Amino acid sequence: MSQAAITQLERSEVAGTIRIETLRRLADAMNCDLTYAVVPRQPLEEIVMHQARQRATRDLAAINHTMLFENQKIAASEVALRVEDYANKLIVTGKLWDDLDN
Repeated sequence: MSQAAITQLERSEVAGTIRIETLRRLADAMNCDLTYAVVPRQPLEEIVMHQARQRATRDLAAINHTMLFENQKIAASEVALRVEDYANKLIVTGKLWDDLDN
């Protein structure tokens, strides 16, 4: 590879515009394999629990809204406890990622 080609590759890498195919060819030229990965910014357990809490909060808010019509609103002091309990149930039952579009 020419110095000009390497300089262009370095510029596109810095700009975040380098193509995977280009990296693969570069790796081949250096007798290497290209490996890339998505690495979580937080521990997986935190990501899952955050998602579970969001889902539980959303689901319980809808339930609480319906309960308002029957004069059975969840007490504010109970909300956090119910969110945690429901979030854990979502994780244990494997239903956390179900129905994400709704």
